[in-house]
Amino acid sequence: MTTYAWYKKLKKPSFAPPPWVFTPVWSVLYIMIFFTFGYVMLQWISGTLPFLLILPFVVNLISNLAYTPIQFGLKNNEAALVDIFVIDVTLLWAMIGIYQYYPFVTYILIPYLLWILFATILQSTITYLNRKK
Repeated sequence: MTTYAWYKKLKKPSFAPPPWVFTPVWSVLYIMIFFTFGYVMLQWISGTLPFLLILPFVVNLISNLAYTPIQFGLKNNEAALVDIFVIDVTLLWAMIGIYQYYPFVTYILIPYLLWILFATILQSTITYLNRKK
């Protein structure tokens, strides 16, 4: 079964956006993510930030990039749900930690936070609706 056919077969809540919405939203968000991640990495390389402040950015990026292969490659809703919770926690950690140094980074990440919280609710609902009984 193709990924598209598998996803189409899943039970989804009424608030699930149509599949075509994800590509433009994530395209914009990834630009924001890579800009902020790159900026924070440059600050760490230049010695102005400690490693513990870039750690949540690194873990968030890895978890974010792992989500699609977990959800759509492995077709594993439960593992995708765990992964998205890691994304939530590391994003909040990153935003809170960096705020005292570079508040604009936190502000740039607000749309990502809002989308990922919506995505967490969506993934939680999809996982619940398609649980094995």
